[in-house]
Amino acid sequence: MAGLAIILILLVLAAIGPLFVPYPDDASGALNITERLESPSWQHLFGTDQVGRDVFTRVIVGARVSLLAGLVVIVLAFTAGTLLGAVAGFFGGRLGEAIMRTTDIFLTIPDLILAMAFAAALGPGLFNVMIAVALVWWPGYCRLARANVVALRDSQFAEAAQAIGASRGRVLFTHVLPNAFPTILVKASMDIGFAVLTTAALGFIGLGTQPPTPDWGVMIADGRKYLREAWWFSTFPGIAILFTVLAFNLLGDGLRDVMDPRARRRF
Repeated sequence: MAGLAIILILLVLAAIGPLFVPYPDDASGALNITERLESPSWQHLFGTDQVGRDVFTRVIVGARVSLLAGLVVIVLAFTAGTLLGAVAGFFGGRLGEAIMRTTDIFLTIPDLILAMAFAAALGPGLFNVMIAVALVWWPGYCRLARANVVALRDSQFAEAAQAIGASRGRVLFTHVLPNAFPTILVKASMDIGFAVLTTAALGFIGLGTQPPTPDWGVMIADGRKYLREAWWFSTFPGIAILFTVLAFNLLGDGLRDVMDPRARRRF
């Protein structure tokens, strides 16, 4: 419940927060040098950055960018990985072997390193970063989907469906895959937070969202130069990332308990 509550707050802030921020111009690159690096106050709740922009405003507007990136990454990776894994697990053969060997190649390289390589090849920008991270994360869903489908393809309900004349494709997508979804959905819910973290990391090194668009990773990168004199500059975007990752992990734990009561009893 705590994770769901935090996520709902984040989604509301991302959806309508930019309409009510105190300094909307600061989200589009406005400069106010006379107020640069001001500490948190009633006028600027999270202080100001190196060019006088309100950090609170930019954190709220940046929530939309960061959450959108995380959700799109997971939707792309979930869809591609689940479909490929289901095909590999149910039909097998040379196609299944080719899919799984490709998956193994991707999984031998650390996620962040491979995402950096793809992002560098595609060029900086939010869209390219989402594609780069999705290209890295689909193998995890592929392996999980394959394992679930292999465990279910010889089950009685699948054999019964084939016995009454259902095609193998219909059995896969109508009977087997829906029963394989719960554990994949749990993984997806947990991964959204880490997708936000990964896209922020790419933004931190200059491969993600480009200024002046607010992005939590870019804000942390800009604030590290002023960490001693203006701790708030990078601290508040970091806290936003922390709560996002924590919330989606808590949501994943809750979904696991609901979808797999046996796992709850084991723990």
